This record gives sequence, structure tokens and C-alpha cells, in this order.
Amino acid sequence: MSGPTYGAHPVHTVDLDTDGWLMENTPTGPRPVTADRLDDHFAEELCPPDWATDLVVYVHGWQTGPESALRAVTRLLDLTAAQYDCGHTYSHDGLYPGLRPWRPWTVLVRWPSRSLPSLGGYRRIRDRAHAMSTGNGHAARVIGRLLGYLDAHRGDPSAAPVLANREGQYLHLVGHSFGCRFLCEAVQWAADAPVTLGWSAPEPPGRPFTVDSMLLLQMAAPRDAFATTFTALAEAPLRGPVVATYSQHDRATGFWHLRAEKRAGVGYAGIGTAPAPVSSIRMLRADEAYARDTLDHRFVSVDASDVFTRGNGPAGAHSDHLRPESAHLLLSLADHSR
Repeated sequence: MSGPTYGAHPVHTVDLDTDGWLMENTPTGPRPVTADRLDDHFAEELCPPDWATDLVVYVHGWQTGPESALRAVTRLLDLTAAQYDCGHTYSHDGLYPGLRPWRPWTVLVRWPSRSLPSLGGYRRIRDRAHAMSTGNGHAARVIGRLLGYLDAHRGDPSAAPVLANREGQYLHLVGHSFGCRFLCEAVQWAADAPVTLGWSAPEPPGRPFTVDSMLLLQMAAPRDAFATTFTALAEAPLRGPVVATYSQHDRATGFWHLRAEKRAGVGYAGIGTAPAPVSSIRMLRADEAYARDTLDHRFVSVDASDVFTRGNGPAGAHSDHLRPESAHLLLSLADHSR
């Protein structure tokens, strides 16, 4: 775990091993952090600063090494910064009137996701992601404890006396590919604080943390995963929606996923069945505002087939998610959380 400024943005890294344990560097080499030391370790390494308006936790996906993960999350942060600046020029009030300002503080969760770009490689990382976050794996509990720590140490968004202008820090989860599974498992693990403004769903009391939005970019999971695997998300500690993008140019969750799991993935065909109604919308241009009622649903499936189009290799457009339109969607979710 570390907390450097990478590029123009502070990015703190959290590294997991193949069993899902958090790793720390010691004089004798990397070693897992035991469960009883997790909170102390987070307290030593992570401290959300007062200047941050939003906390972002990002989990990368398939075929992403440690440096590639840093580059990806930094690119997304660059895009959100540029989009935020542009958003003030699109209309009198701007695209994000609730974001005054937007100052994210980011934690990047890294895990061993590299394999051969083949069907066997896809299955290997699929099985690893599943094993790390379920059964004897520890990723869901570790990330869940991370979210609980961040929730406990962020400014309370419900503390402001003026209802139209809540103060505090908002917590957003962003995943790509298999990284989406880790986030879903972590939030679901916590499914077994006061009501605030923002989304229509109230904050359930007595939960270990509450998440303001979850953006799943090109999720590598079957279309019915929310109805068969992540069934507790309908009652999970989420104030805002679960938003998943998809593109029919994504060969990883189309071609490879279809052959590995006999059905198309969320990243190719969108969310199918779920334990709550699914709202289906198209991804908007970076200068088009998302109305609150288009996003204020438990599950939102976003068709990005006209946006995520680049990529001629085995994965197709699976990694074409680092676009201004994605930054616009993230900022819109953050804005509507207010």
C-alpha cells in the first residue's frame, strides 16, 4: 500500500495477493496483513484529507499490471478533471451544479489479473477473481473493511444544517471488467446511518458503510449475475444506483465470455434480470446532462455501444472505457448524490 501523487492526482494503492489478502512491504519482503491488523494498517496508510470532496475506490480488470492500473486510474482522473472544467461552459448552471468543487481522493485496489489473451487465460482469471472474493478467498472482506474504514473516517455528508448544500465527503466505487465482481462481492458482504439528501433510497441504519454510487465499466459477469450471484445488492448499503455500461464491440465479455460461461456478459449485453427493476438508457455525449430520474434507480444499464468502439485485438473494445463520456457519467452520479 502506498500514497504517492501519480501524475497530477493523489492515488493510494492497495495490493491483494491471489488469496485476496492485503499485502504490505516489510524489510524481508511483501507479506499479508492479518485480519486483526487491517484497521490499524489502514489507519497508518490511509487518511482521507479534509480538502477531498469525494472518495473514489477503483478496482481494475483483466490483463492489467500494477503500472497499467495506475495509468488507467490516472487517465480517468484526468478525464474527470477536464470534463468538470468543461461542464461549466455547457449551460448557465453547468452540468454539475452540486459539485462545487470536485476534488477526488482515490484508492486503487490492485490484484494479479494477467494471463494469456486466450480462452484458457480468460477462464483462469475468471476463476481467480471468483476464488479471491468468495469461499476461502478474502478480497470481499478486505475491500469491505477498507470501505468501512473510509466510511468511518470521511466527513459526514449528513452533518450540514442547510439541506440544499450538504457538506462532507461522498464515497464512489468504480470497477472495470473482473474488478466489478470484487466490488459487488464486497458490498454484498456488508449487506447483513441517517437518512440524507440525494438519491431517493434512504441509508439503512446499522450498516458497516454506505456507498453513494457504484459504476461498473464493462463488467465481466453473466447478464443474470445480479439475480443469481449478487442477489443482496437490492438491500445492500448503497444510497445510489448500481450503474453498468455495455458495448457490443466488447469481445472479452461477448466472444470470450460466451465461450467460457455459455452466455454473454454484462459488459457486452447489459444487465439482464436483477432483484429490482432495471432501467435501460444510452450513454450520453459529454455535453448532455443526465436527468436525476434517469439514474435514480437501483440498477441502471447503460448502452455505450456508440462510444466504446475502439480495439481490434482479442478483447475488442473491452478497455475502451477511458473516455470523456465515462468521466461525465461518474461526475453525474457524484452530482446527483448531493
